[in-house]
Amino acid sequence: MAKIGKRLKAAYEGVDVLKHYGVAEAVKLVKDGAKAKFDETIEIAVNLGVDPRHADQMVRGVVGLPHGTGKTMRVAVFARDAKAEEATAAGADLVGAEDLMEKIQNGEMNFDRVIATPDMMAVVGRLGKVLGPRGLMPNPKLGTVTPNVTDAVKAAKAGEVQFRVEKAGIVHAGIGKASFSEEQIAENVKAFVEAINKAKPTGAKGTYLKGVAISSTMGAGVKLDIAALVG
Repeated sequence: MAKIGKRLKAAYEGVDVLKHYGVAEAVKLVKDGAKAKFDETIEIAVNLGVDPRHADQMVRGVVGLPHGTGKTMRVAVFARDAKAEEATAAGADLVGAEDLMEKIQNGEMNFDRVIATPDMMAVVGRLGKVLGPRGLMPNPKLGTVTPNVTDAVKAAKAGEVQFRVEKAGIVHAGIGKASFSEEQIAENVKAFVEAINKAKPTGAKGTYLKGVAISSTMGAGVKLDIAALVG
């Protein structure tokens, strides 16, 4: 049996691993346990009753958190002419067309979100093997293929979170920082779970939300009371 390190053992002090906590109490435990020397990320894991191998059970979407993520998002935009100027004015970090494509092909990947105007998808499509595996490929369903680059850039910069269920039926995301207030974290938790609930696919059978837990980067996982969370 693997030994539990001192740090992890200390992190779990005061946490009942069998208990499902209300949001406020869970957030307090996680925030109090975030004692690293850096501003830890508050993470959420949602266990869903879906099999993402089936198209009608895929869970994917985007949510604008009330208080953002606390992370500085670097945004790349594929656009030309007036739309390129619009993206720059909105705060995009990288803007271009074929020149931006070449930079990415040469390994320059210093961005967290890619946005494209519809007319640029022929160019962006050539980067599918590079952007796709990293979850960076622009998608109209996520609002990242759009003629309205100003709103898309501002939403990304404000802390919009994209989510996608993994093979095991789990959705992971960073939803804030330990430096946030308890109220801010709690509101972000509720907003994220609400978005997951709304994204329930047509093919989902039985219990959809099977489990929800939050933690800090170096801290213990705390289970949430789903009934109280979505009730």
